[in-house]
Amino acid sequence: MKKIHCLNAISTYGTALLTEDYELTNQMEGADGVLVRSASMHEMALPDGLLAIARAGAGVNNIPLEACAAEGIVVFNTPGANANGVKELVIAGLMLASRDIEGGIRWCKENQEDENISKSAEKAKSAFAGCEIRGKKLGVIGLGAIGAEVANACSSLGMDVYGYDPFISVNAAWRLSRNVKHITAVETIYKECDYITLHVPLVDATKGMINKAAFDNMKDGAVILNFARDILVNEADMAEALKSGKVKKYVTDFPNPTSVHMEGAIVIPHLGASTEESEDNCAKMAVEEIMDYIDNGNIRNSVNFPACDMGICNAASRIAVLHLNIPNMIGQITGTLAAGNVNISDMTNKSREKYAYTLLDLENVPDAVSIQKLNAIKGVIRVRVIK
Repeated sequence: MKKIHCLNAISTYGTALLTEDYELTNQMEGADGVLVRSASMHEMALPDGLLAIARAGAGVNNIPLEACAAEGIVVFNTPGANANGVKELVIAGLMLASRDIEGGIRWCKENQEDENISKSAEKAKSAFAGCEIRGKKLGVIGLGAIGAEVANACSSLGMDVYGYDPFISVNAAWRLSRNVKHITAVETIYKECDYITLHVPLVDATKGMINKAAFDNMKDGAVILNFARDILVNEADMAEALKSGKVKKYVTDFPNPTSVHMEGAIVIPHLGASTEESEDNCAKMAVEEIMDYIDNGNIRNSVNFPACDMGICNAASRIAVLHLNIPNMIGQITGTLAAGNVNISDMTNKSREKYAYTLLDLENVPDAVSIQKLNAIKGVIRVRVIK
């Protein structure tokens, strides 16, 4: 039996997909795969036999990616599974930033004992007036699964939507409404847009990208929405921009000791993917990814190894080799198999920065000596006999 360990409560919508060849285990030791949501794995000792980790969500900062790659443990995430949930919260954030709904609700609570509250409200409501979003310019920075949904939805709401993503994929481009204007320089969004929403991954190039230099290029009274990562924003610069009025509102889904004290910030307690539907979708995708890898060797949505898909194996055998992306690896792998009288019927090799992955369908099953020789090749991290 193949064993799966859940570090967090995982929706049964996902775990119910595990076939009869799988069983859930309460122990990390001996597990073939791990399903995780928010539990930190940085200090955990990972068992030698662990093949894969699937994060039921998009962010993987709770997983030691490099350490896993070095041990031949493939780490998956579930991009797009929670896209609709986040999109809907972004739209709510747009409304909260445009009209003082918070202040109006607070006023009603504070005046709940007023027997003439209906008349009082007519006098007080002007203090909570705002603007409509229709006709306003929205800049969407990052056009992945979430950013594309936000752009399309806001275009349907009558906003003039600008989209920026220098690394947009073909699939993402196809998902975009024709009404979304594709912008090639992020500075154009800063200069033109009334609202700016962030949907980029946290990497060195994006850390602190919304800073004083960016604010200096923006319209006065711009609204910034951050449902991606708090570190994308230089919060000291944001606090100053809010005080000066350069930024009208900052809507963030990431409470921390700085953001919760910012005057003019609307801070939400990380609710982006906190819907039953998102949790179900993420669990389903995570389980499907981890089973496809364990059963077939296919890699979809990994964050530390390249994508590779050869479908279900119809050959006599299939092996997977996880290795460093260095010269002559393919020659050594195929040469070793040939020396063991093993014929290759199909093969795929993919690389991603430092690491690479080779999946081979074979006409006969390699013997233990051939597998041992493959493992001995310098640069090979792990060899799996899948079939």
